[in-house]
Amino acid sequence: MDQKFKQLVLDNSDQIVEMWLKEVESLKTENYTSSISDDLFESTNREFVNVIFTSVKDHGSTKVVEEFSEKIINLGWPLSYITDGLQAFRKVTIDYLLKNSDQVDSNYFSEVLESVDRWVGPLIRQLVNEYSGSWEHIVSLQRVALQELSAPLIPVMDRITIMPLIGTIDTERAKLIMENLLEGVITHNAEVVLIDITGVPVVDTMVAHHIIQAAEAVRLIGATCILVGIRPEIAQTIVNLGIDLGKFPTKSSLRKGFTSALEITNRKVIDVNGKSNTNDGNSDGIESLIDAMKQGE
Repeated sequence: MDQKFKQLVLDNSDQIVEMWLKEVESLKTENYTSSISDDLFESTNREFVNVIFTSVKDHGSTKVVEEFSEKIINLGWPLSYITDGLQAFRKVTIDYLLKNSDQVDSNYFSEVLESVDRWVGPLIRQLVNEYSGSWEHIVSLQRVALQELSAPLIPVMDRITIMPLIGTIDTERAKLIMENLLEGVITHNAEVVLIDITGVPVVDTMVAHHIIQAAEAVRLIGATCILVGIRPEIAQTIVNLGIDLGKFPTKSSLRKGFTSALEITNRKVIDVNGKSNTNDGNSDGIESLIDAMKQGE
Protein backbone atom coordinates (compact mmCIF):
# COMPACT_ATOMS: atom_id res chain seq x y z
CA MET A 1 0.00 0.00 0.00
CA ASP A 2 1.29 3.46 -0.87
CA GLN A 3 2.70 5.27 2.14
CA LYS A 4 0.36 8.26 1.84
CA PHE A 5 -2.74 6.06 1.78
CA LYS A 6 -1.34 3.84 4.49
CA GLN A 7 -0.89 6.79 6.80
CA LEU A 8 -4.38 8.10 6.02
CA VAL A 9 -5.92 4.73 6.86
CA LEU A 10 -3.95 4.38 10.10
CA ASP A 11 -4.69 7.94 11.20
CA ASN A 12 -8.41 7.46 10.62
CA SER A 13 -8.64 3.82 11.68
CA ASP A 14 -11.39 4.43 14.24
CA GLN A 15 -13.78 5.82 11.64
CA ILE A 16 -12.93 3.11 9.10
CA VAL A 17 -13.42 0.39 11.74
CA GLU A 18 -16.85 1.72 12.68
CA MET A 19 -17.87 1.84 9.02
CA TRP A 20 -16.61 -1.72 8.56
CA LEU A 21 -18.41 -3.06 11.64
CA LYS A 22 -21.72 -1.73 10.32
CA GLU A 23 -21.05 -3.26 6.91
CA VAL A 24 -20.16 -6.68 8.40
CA GLU A 25 -23.26 -6.60 10.60
CA SER A 26 -25.40 -6.21 7.49
CA LEU A 27 -23.75 -9.34 6.03
CA LYS A 28 -24.43 -11.47 9.09
CA THR A 29 -27.36 -13.33 7.55
CA GLU A 30 -25.73 -13.80 4.15
CA ASN A 31 -22.59 -15.57 5.38
CA TYR A 32 -24.40 -17.97 7.75
CA THR A 33 -23.27 -16.34 11.01
CA SER A 34 -26.74 -15.16 12.06
CA SER A 35 -26.98 -17.79 14.81
CA ILE A 36 -23.85 -16.50 16.57
CA SER A 37 -24.34 -14.49 19.75
CA ASP A 38 -23.93 -10.73 19.43
CA ASP A 39 -21.13 -10.56 22.00
CA LEU A 40 -19.04 -13.27 20.31
CA PHE A 41 -19.71 -11.80 16.87
CA GLU A 42 -18.63 -8.33 17.95
CA SER A 43 -15.49 -9.47 19.77
CA THR A 44 -14.46 -11.65 16.82
CA ASN A 45 -15.07 -8.81 14.38
CA ARG A 46 -12.81 -6.52 16.38
CA GLU A 47 -10.14 -9.21 16.46
CA PHE A 48 -10.57 -9.60 12.70
CA VAL A 49 -10.12 -5.90 12.01
CA ASN A 50 -7.08 -5.90 14.30
CA VAL A 51 -5.59 -8.64 12.11
CA ILE A 52 -6.24 -6.49 9.04
CA PHE A 53 -4.53 -3.43 10.49
CA THR A 54 -1.65 -5.50 11.82
CA SER A 55 -1.01 -6.67 8.26
CA VAL A 56 -0.55 -3.09 7.04
CA LYS A 57 1.61 -2.11 10.00
CA ASP A 58 3.78 -5.23 9.84
CA HIS A 59 3.66 -6.38 6.24
CA GLY A 60 4.65 -10.03 5.86
CA SER A 61 3.74 -11.07 9.40
CA THR A 62 1.79 -14.35 9.29
CA LYS A 63 1.47 -15.35 12.93
CA VAL A 64 -1.68 -13.34 13.69
CA VAL A 65 -3.21 -14.48 10.40
CA GLU A 66 -2.54 -18.15 11.22
CA GLU A 67 -3.94 -17.81 14.73
CA PHE A 68 -7.07 -16.01 13.55
CA SER A 69 -7.77 -18.52 10.76
CA GLU A 70 -7.41 -21.40 13.22
CA LYS A 71 -9.77 -19.66 15.64
CA ILE A 72 -12.46 -19.22 12.96
CA ILE A 73 -12.23 -22.93 12.11
CA ASN A 74 -12.46 -23.94 15.77
CA LEU A 75 -15.54 -21.75 16.11
CA GLY A 76 -17.03 -23.57 13.13
CA TRP A 77 -17.52 -20.35 11.14
CA PRO A 78 -17.62 -20.50 7.33
CA LEU A 79 -14.87 -19.28 5.03
CA SER A 80 -17.34 -16.72 3.66
CA TYR A 81 -17.03 -14.83 6.96
CA ILE A 82 -13.39 -14.10 6.09
CA THR A 83 -13.89 -13.35 2.40
CA ASP A 84 -16.99 -11.21 2.94
CA GLY A 85 -15.31 -9.34 5.77
CA LEU A 86 -12.25 -8.51 3.69
CA GLN A 87 -14.32 -7.44 0.70
CA ALA A 88 -16.35 -5.22 3.02
CA PHE A 89 -13.14 -3.71 4.38
CA ARG A 90 -11.92 -3.06 0.85
CA LYS A 91 -15.18 -1.29 0.04
CA VAL A 92 -15.34 0.97 3.12
CA THR A 93 -11.63 1.86 2.87
CA ILE A 94 -11.97 2.92 -0.76
CA ASP A 95 -15.15 4.86 0.02
CA TYR A 96 -13.46 6.66 2.91
CA LEU A 97 -10.36 7.62 0.92
CA LEU A 98 -12.45 8.93 -1.97
CA LYS A 99 -14.97 10.85 0.12
CA ASN A 100 -12.31 12.53 2.22
CA SER A 101 -10.17 13.77 -0.61
CA ASP A 102 -10.26 16.98 -2.60
CA GLN A 103 -9.22 15.07 -5.69
CA VAL A 104 -12.01 13.52 -7.71
CA ASP A 105 -10.28 12.81 -11.01
CA SER A 106 -10.01 9.36 -12.53
CA ASN A 107 -6.27 9.12 -11.92
CA TYR A 108 -6.72 9.54 -8.18
CA PHE A 109 -9.60 7.03 -8.21
CA SER A 110 -7.43 4.44 -9.99
CA GLU A 111 -4.56 5.12 -7.61
CA VAL A 112 -6.79 4.49 -4.59
CA LEU A 113 -8.20 1.26 -6.06
CA GLU A 114 -4.78 -0.07 -6.97
CA SER A 115 -3.28 0.83 -3.60
CA VAL A 116 -6.08 -0.76 -1.53
CA ASP A 117 -6.09 -3.88 -3.73
CA ARG A 118 -2.34 -4.27 -3.18
CA TRP A 119 -3.08 -4.33 0.54
CA VAL A 120 -6.31 -6.34 0.75
CA GLY A 121 -5.67 -8.77 -2.13
CA PRO A 122 -2.64 -10.56 -0.61
CA LEU A 123 -4.37 -10.59 2.77
CA ILE A 124 -7.40 -12.35 1.29
CA ARG A 125 -5.16 -14.99 -0.29
CA GLN A 126 -3.17 -15.42 2.90
CA LEU A 127 -6.22 -15.79 5.14
CA VAL A 128 -7.96 -18.17 2.72
CA ASN A 129 -4.80 -20.27 2.37
CA GLU A 130 -4.29 -20.41 6.13
CA TYR A 131 -7.95 -21.28 6.66
CA SER A 132 -7.79 -24.03 4.03
CA GLY A 133 -4.51 -25.40 5.37
CA SER A 134 -5.75 -25.45 8.96
CA TRP A 135 -9.01 -27.04 7.88
CA GLU A 136 -7.22 -29.79 5.94
CA HIS A 137 -4.95 -30.44 8.91
CA ILE A 138 -7.88 -30.72 11.32
CA VAL A 139 -9.81 -32.99 8.93
CA SER A 140 -6.71 -35.16 8.53
CA LEU A 141 -6.36 -35.53 12.30
CA GLN A 142 -10.06 -36.33 12.64
CA ARG A 143 -9.82 -38.91 9.86
CA VAL A 144 -6.95 -40.64 11.64
CA ALA A 145 -8.86 -40.60 14.92
CA LEU A 146 -11.96 -42.04 13.27
CA GLN A 147 -9.93 -44.75 11.58
CA GLU A 148 -8.45 -45.74 14.91
CA LEU A 149 -11.95 -46.01 16.36
CA SER A 150 -13.58 -47.59 13.31
CA ALA A 151 -12.09 -51.07 13.75
CA PRO A 152 -10.98 -51.62 17.36
CA LEU A 153 -9.86 -55.04 18.56
CA ILE A 154 -10.75 -55.52 22.21
CA PRO A 155 -9.16 -58.28 24.30
CA VAL A 156 -11.98 -59.37 26.65
CA MET A 157 -10.28 -62.46 28.06
CA ASP A 158 -7.12 -64.44 27.67
CA ARG A 159 -7.00 -65.75 24.05
CA ILE A 160 -10.39 -64.19 23.18
CA THR A 161 -10.84 -60.82 21.46
CA ILE A 162 -13.83 -58.95 20.03
CA MET A 163 -13.99 -56.57 17.07
CA PRO A 164 -17.29 -54.61 17.13
CA LEU A 165 -18.11 -53.07 13.75
CA ILE A 166 -20.47 -50.09 13.46
CA GLY A 167 -21.59 -48.28 10.33
CA THR A 168 -20.97 -48.81 6.64
CA ILE A 169 -17.98 -50.86 5.55
CA ASP A 170 -16.26 -49.63 2.40
CA THR A 171 -13.07 -50.84 0.74
CA GLU A 172 -10.79 -48.47 2.67
CA ARG A 173 -12.31 -49.42 6.01
CA ALA A 174 -12.23 -53.13 5.10
CA LYS A 175 -8.48 -52.84 4.55
CA LEU A 176 -8.11 -51.21 7.98
CA ILE A 177 -10.22 -53.97 9.55
CA MET A 178 -7.96 -56.61 8.03
CA GLU A 179 -4.79 -54.88 9.24
CA ASN A 180 -6.09 -54.32 12.78
CA LEU A 181 -7.45 -57.82 12.96
CA LEU A 182 -4.22 -59.57 12.00
CA GLU A 183 -2.04 -57.29 14.07
CA GLY A 184 -4.34 -57.66 17.08
CA VAL A 185 -4.45 -61.45 16.88
CA ILE A 186 -0.66 -61.57 17.00
CA THR A 187 -0.33 -58.88 19.67
CA HIS A 188 -2.93 -60.39 22.03
CA ASN A 189 -2.05 -64.00 21.21
CA ALA A 190 -5.72 -64.60 20.43
CA GLU A 191 -7.12 -67.99 19.55
CA VAL A 192 -10.65 -66.74 18.87
CA VAL A 193 -11.83 -63.47 17.35
CA LEU A 194 -15.49 -62.44 17.53
CA ILE A 195 -16.47 -60.07 14.70
CA ASP A 196 -19.67 -58.38 15.85
CA ILE A 197 -21.72 -56.91 12.97
CA THR A 198 -24.73 -55.93 15.10
CA GLY A 199 -24.08 -52.27 14.23
CA VAL A 200 -23.56 -52.81 10.49
CA PRO A 201 -26.78 -51.66 8.78
CA VAL A 202 -26.31 -53.49 5.47
CA VAL A 203 -24.41 -56.64 4.59
CA ASP A 204 -24.14 -56.91 0.82
CA THR A 205 -21.88 -59.00 -1.38
CA MET A 206 -18.93 -56.63 -0.99
CA VAL A 207 -19.20 -56.47 2.81
CA ALA A 208 -19.56 -60.26 3.06
CA HIS A 209 -16.56 -60.70 0.77
CA HIS A 210 -14.41 -58.49 3.00
CA ILE A 211 -15.56 -60.36 6.13
CA ILE A 212 -14.79 -63.72 4.52
CA GLN A 213 -11.34 -62.49 3.54
CA ALA A 214 -10.68 -61.28 7.08
CA ALA A 215 -11.85 -64.60 8.57
CA GLU A 216 -9.68 -66.56 6.16
CA ALA A 217 -6.65 -64.42 6.99
CA VAL A 218 -7.24 -65.02 10.70
CA ARG A 219 -7.47 -68.78 10.07
CA LEU A 220 -4.16 -68.75 8.21
CA ILE A 221 -2.35 -67.39 11.28
CA GLY A 222 -3.83 -70.07 13.52
CA ALA A 223 -6.89 -68.43 15.06
CA THR A 224 -10.64 -68.94 14.68
CA CYS A 225 -13.04 -66.21 13.59
CA ILE A 226 -16.68 -66.24 14.74
CA LEU A 227 -19.16 -63.88 13.08
CA VAL A 228 -21.79 -62.69 15.56
CA GLY A 229 -24.73 -60.29 15.49
CA ILE A 230 -26.45 -61.76 12.45
CA ARG A 231 -29.99 -60.39 12.59
CA PRO A 232 -32.86 -62.17 10.76
CA GLU A 233 -32.94 -59.58 7.96
CA ILE A 234 -29.17 -59.88 7.50
CA ALA A 235 -29.43 -63.67 7.38
CA GLN A 236 -32.15 -63.42 4.74
CA THR A 237 -30.05 -61.04 2.67
CA ILE A 238 -27.05 -63.36 2.85
CA VAL A 239 -29.17 -66.31 1.68
CA ASN A 240 -30.77 -64.32 -1.13
CA LEU A 241 -27.38 -63.17 -2.37
CA GLY A 242 -26.05 -66.72 -2.30
CA ILE A 243 -23.17 -65.77 -0.01
CA ASP A 244 -21.37 -68.74 1.54
CA LEU A 245 -20.41 -68.11 5.15
CA GLY A 246 -20.05 -71.80 5.93
CA LYS A 247 -16.28 -71.66 6.29
CA PHE A 248 -16.41 -70.18 9.77
CA PRO A 249 -18.86 -70.24 12.72
CA THR A 250 -21.71 -67.73 12.89
CA LYS A 251 -23.91 -66.81 15.84
CA SER A 252 -26.94 -64.59 16.20
CA SER A 253 -25.69 -62.78 19.30
CA LEU A 254 -22.47 -61.79 20.99
CA ARG A 255 -23.42 -63.84 24.04
CA LYS A 256 -23.73 -67.03 22.02
CA GLY A 257 -20.53 -66.26 20.20
CA PHE A 258 -18.69 -65.71 23.48
CA THR A 259 -19.95 -69.07 24.79
CA SER A 260 -18.61 -70.76 21.65
CA ALA A 261 -15.30 -68.95 22.07
CA LEU A 262 -15.01 -70.30 25.61
CA GLU A 263 -15.66 -73.84 24.34
CA ILE A 264 -13.01 -73.49 21.62
CA THR A 265 -10.49 -72.44 24.28
CA ASN A 266 -11.55 -75.36 26.55
CA ARG A 267 -13.54 -73.25 28.96
CA LYS A 268 -17.21 -72.92 29.75
CA VAL A 269 -19.70 -70.78 31.63
CA ILE A 270 -20.82 -72.25 34.95
CA ASP A 271 -23.79 -70.81 36.81
CA VAL A 272 -22.51 -70.36 40.38
CA ASN A 273 -26.10 -70.16 41.67
CA GLY A 274 -27.00 -73.54 40.26
CA LYS A 275 -29.60 -72.07 37.92
CA SER A 276 -30.00 -72.75 34.24
CA ASN A 277 -27.19 -71.26 32.18
CA THR A 278 -29.80 -69.85 29.80
CA ASN A 279 -30.89 -67.27 32.39
CA ASP A 280 -30.62 -63.80 30.90
CA GLY A 281 -30.46 -61.93 34.23
CA ASN A 282 -27.74 -59.32 34.40
CA SER A 283 -26.39 -60.42 37.79
CA ASP A 284 -26.24 -64.08 36.75
CA GLY A 285 -24.52 -63.12 33.52
CA ILE A 286 -21.90 -61.08 35.38
CA GLU A 287 -21.25 -63.85 37.90
CA SER A 288 -20.96 -66.40 35.09
CA LEU A 289 -18.50 -64.18 33.25
CA ILE A 290 -16.44 -63.70 36.41
CA ASP A 291 -16.39 -67.45 37.00
CA ALA A 292 -15.35 -68.10 33.39
CA MET A 293 -12.55 -65.56 33.72
CA LYS A 294 -11.35 -67.26 36.93
CA GLN A 295 -11.19 -70.58 35.12
CA GLY A 296 -9.14 -68.96 32.38
CA GLU A 297 -6.51 -67.63 34.77
